Amino acid sequence: MPQMEFDRFNGDINLANCKASGRKRLTNHIIDVLIFYLGLFCSVLVMEVLRPGLLDRISDGFVARIVGLVCYALFMCFIEAVSRGKSIGKLITGTKAVNSDGTEIDFPKAFLRNIIRAVPFNEFSALGTPCEPWHDRWSDTIVIEEKKLALQKQKIDWFESVRNQTL
Repeated sequence: MPQMEFDRFNGDINLANCKASGRKRLTNHIIDVLIFYLGLFCSVLVMEVLRPGLLDRISDGFVARIVGLVCYALFMCFIEAVSRGKSIGKLITGTKAVNSDGTEIDFPKAFLRNIIRAVPFNEFSALGTPCEPWHDRWSDTIVIEEKKLALQKQKIDWFESVRNQTL
């Protein structure tokens, strides 16, 4: 009888159980935005010291907002592509962006995921429960908690070791 129970366990990881909560996603976003604006402020300060008046052309509110959105998307794309799905906020909260099938994201996927962030009202798309913002849905990605994923992998390893001992 116990053999049948182990045979019913298929060993697949359920990524839906590993999804990061809306609170962690919000924390990630706040940390990432703060880091981005701190870096942007320092960059603008250095550019203004080196070439005064260079940034006067983008003083218009609309143009500055568009430039800011594109710069944020490129910043996040670079960070997530280099760190294989982790931004600074995700690093702090122990979460990671992966493809919907659980594989790591590559540069084109990170680019697509983060360029979608520039879509107006993208932040509001994350307010539902479960938290599924447009940049996840449209790029076919998911943000998972690494500890939950590790626990599922440990469970699979444990079941496999017990199954091998009983056979």
